[in-house]
Amino acid sequence: MVGSANLNIMIKAARKAGRSLVKDFREVENLQVSMKGAGDFVSKADIAAEEILKEELLGARPTYGWLAEEGGSIAGEDPTRRWIVDPLDGTTNFLHGLPHWAISIALEHKGKIVAGVIYDAAKDEMFFAEKGEGAWMNDTRIRVSGRHRMIESIFSTGLPFGGRSDLPATLQDLARLMPACAGVRRWGAAALDMAYVAAGRYEGFWERRLNAWDVAAGIIIVKEAGGFVQALNPEGSVLEDGEVICSNEPIFDQFAKVIRG
Repeated sequence: MVGSANLNIMIKAARKAGRSLVKDFREVENLQVSMKGAGDFVSKADIAAEEILKEELLGARPTYGWLAEEGGSIAGEDPTRRWIVDPLDGTTNFLHGLPHWAISIALEHKGKIVAGVIYDAAKDEMFFAEKGEGAWMNDTRIRVSGRHRMIESIFSTGLPFGGRSDLPATLQDLARLMPACAGVRRWGAAALDMAYVAAGRYEGFWERRLNAWDVAAGIIIVKEAGGFVQALNPEGSVLEDGEVICSNEPIFDQFAKVIRG
């Protein structure tokens, strides 16, 4: 696929940051003896990746705004366009030497996500989409799953950790969903969960207490792959509420009914 100039900038930036993170990832196993040492190292890897992304993205489009996990928010001269970036989604996986983490980059225009890239650098899988141009993984067009029966479907979510307040609600979700489906997965990277829905690997995904940079790129990739994306509150906003539910069209109403109770 030949993408727009902006999409090509995003893909180039993701690959460059990905090379840096893969190099750092190879060093993680040597640091497992010291939790503090490993944690500090991963924080530095995360920040270094964000600096690469900022240099590439704002270097190419200096008037755009910026919102990222580490670097916060920067208002651009162009108030209608903003990069939304997560330099390392799946930090805990990265810290533990698990090769399931990603770089996520979205371009927002007038409050809508118009392009997104999710790069799984460890596996060299580049998921991307632009408004009206479909969704892709590397050179292959991707579509959401065609399954239409809940009992044949696999779903993914994030399980709250460290005593987070949304644990009871998530446990209630699981109690309703697990008897009705073929399985639930928790792989620890929301951006990749959404990319996997777009690629038909999962039928659906839901999670609470997310940030805009966790889901922004996934929103357009799922939509361009033919999927449905909503906030858990159907009148709400995924980016503003930090809650999301997405799936293929045949499953969506059934899935949403189960999760929304």
